[in-house]
Amino acid sequence: MKVGIAQTKAIIGDIEANIANHKKWIDCALSEKVDLIFFPELSLTGYEPRLADTWAMRADDLRWNEFQTISDLHTIVIGVGAPTRSEEGVCISMIIFQPNQAKQMYSKQILHADEYPYFVKGNSQLLLTIKDVKIAPAICYESLQPEHAEAANKLGTMLYLASVAKSKVGVEKATVHYSAIAKKYSMPVLMSNSVGPCDTFESIGQSSVWDGNGTLLASLDVEGEGILFFEPIAKQIDKIQS
Repeated sequence: MKVGIAQTKAIIGDIEANIANHKKWIDCALSEKVDLIFFPELSLTGYEPRLADTWAMRADDLRWNEFQTISDLHTIVIGVGAPTRSEEGVCISMIIFQPNQAKQMYSKQILHADEYPYFVKGNSQLLLTIKDVKIAPAICYESLQPEHAEAANKLGTMLYLASVAKSKVGVEKATVHYSAIAKKYSMPVLMSNSVGPCDTFESIGQSSVWDGNGTLLASLDVEGEGILFFEPIAKQIDKIQS
C-alpha cells in the first residue's frame, strides 16, 4: 500500500478553486501509483472558524461528485477536509471517497475551546481498512489528546492519520507527541498540514511521517505545497515539493 500525504495552501473560501488544486495534486499522486491520498484540515475552504457556517457543505452537495468520479475511475481513496452541516450544527469533517462505495464522513470529536462557538463535535471514530491496513483519521487538536490515540489503538489501528492546520508552535508540540504515540503503539503516524494564512495564525506545513519506532522519516518544508509518499510495509518514503 502506498499513501500520499498532501500539503496544500487554500484560497480562503473559494471552494471551486481549492477543488481544482486538490485535483492537481491527486493527478500527481496517481502518477506515483498511490492507493490513497489525504489532505489537511478544512482543505477545501481554509481554516477560518468564524466563516465556516457560510461555507458548510451538505452531504448531498454535488461538488463531492468530482472526487467520487476520480476515485471510481482510478481506484484511489481520497480524503478531503471541509466544514459540513449536520442537524446539530457545523462539523469539522474529513470526507472520504472510496472506489464504487458511498462516501464517508469523519467529524472531529474533540474540539479546541476556541472552536466551540462555531462547531459541534462528531460522535464516533471512523476506522478505514485499505488493503488489510486499518487506518484511523484524526483532525488537528484531537490528535494531540492522548485519549484519542489510545482509543484508536484499541480499535486495532495500524496507521494514525492526522489532518491538521498548525502553526509553528503547534507543529513543535505535534512533533514530540506524534513521535511518542507512534513508539508507544508501534503504529506509524502521518501528519498532513496546510501552508498559509489560517484564522489568526500562519500554518507552516512540515507535513511529516513517523515510523512505528517514533522515528521521523521525512518532512516537507514550511512554505511550499507538496506530497509525501509512504509505503508502510516496505518502509519506503519519497516526496514531491513545489
